[in-house]
Amino acid sequence: QVQLVESGGGSVQPGGSLRLSCKGSEEGFDRYAMAWFCQVPGKEREFVAAITRYGIYKYYGDSVKGRFTISRANANSTIYLQMNSLKPEDTAIYYCAATPAGSIYSSDYAFWGQGTQVTVSS
Repeated sequence: QVQLVESGGGSVQPGGSLRLSCKGSEEGFDRYAMAWFCQVPGKEREFVAAITRYGIYKYYGDSVKGRFTISRANANSTIYLQMNSLKPEDTAIYYCAATPAGSIYSSDYAFWGQGTQVTVSS
């Protein structure tokens, strides 16, 4: 069982950067593959990025490839999402999620954080 808390969201201009963090509980963090999803009001959650238990494999949604980077620091029970070259269409609530088996589908994730708002506008 893992508890997740996201932070680092905010408001930026197009082309700007943000670094999101997801802090997990101190025990058992490396048992889970991790992912970031985003959600716009009125729409379903969408896959952003995923990372395997030790960070060997990373996966990205088509819209963020080349701009976002997912990473993890298991010693600190933390996962990150470095967001560069932000676009207005990136505006959403970003959620951190954990699963015992890697997946890009939100239905496969058992544990979720509360979300952090990212707003990109000029």
